[in-house]
Amino acid sequence: MRELIPKDELGVFADTNDTARVDSLFVAECFEKEHKNVLRDIQKIIAPNSGLSDEFRQLNFEPSYYRNKQNKKQPCYYLTRDGFTMLVMGYTGAKAMKFKEMYIKRFNEMEQFIKSLVSARQEFPLLTENIKLLHDHPKPYHFSNECDMLNRIVVGMSAKQFRLANDIEKGKSIRPYLSDSQIQMLEILQKVDVGLLVAVPDYEQRKRYLEWYKQKLEGGEI
Repeated sequence: MRELIPKDELGVFADTNDTARVDSLFVAECFEKEHKNVLRDIQKIIAPNSGLSDEFRQLNFEPSYYRNKQNKKQPCYYLTRDGFTMLVMGYTGAKAMKFKEMYIKRFNEMEQFIKSLVSARQEFPLLTENIKLLHDHPKPYHFSNECDMLNRIVVGMSAKQFRLANDIEKGKSIRPYLSDSQIQMLEILQKVDVGLLVAVPDYEQRKRYLEWYKQKLEGGEI
């Protein structure tokens, strides 16, 4: 399965459909179980006579494979939060409870990350793609900081503040509510910021460059 956001140390990642998932191999390792036994547990859950619906099985248990040390294909599964919960609900003991809590926390973080990424992608597609290239393990603030900076420079406020000020539904793109000149300026500064991300790692310095560039554009000097 292709990954939008790579696996972290617990095997939690985001697929290209913006869904948080976990690798069954990592689940086996964290819960100190043989992977073959975790596969056995999954296969019992998704068996035709288990009572689980086809829809739930298809949405939450994605069959895949990995290559072992001998470079042979071996089966594994990518589980959603619901699939993971269904699998580990029978795992008991203090250590199991600790890891359940850890995974729930990590799923929450990943899902929040995905929301931030989807929102950023709607507003600044070019910028978000380059941020993913620049950071091996991008964090939500890598996207939100840049997007908020550009919105503040052009619109005078962050997207969240703009939505509140204009009674726009949470998570909805603000682009349809901006003027043509604001959209054009955002698109220009986005392209400039893509280059600055590589050359100028300091956030405040990038912001000063972009504010200067906007002034020059508005003054007809560029």
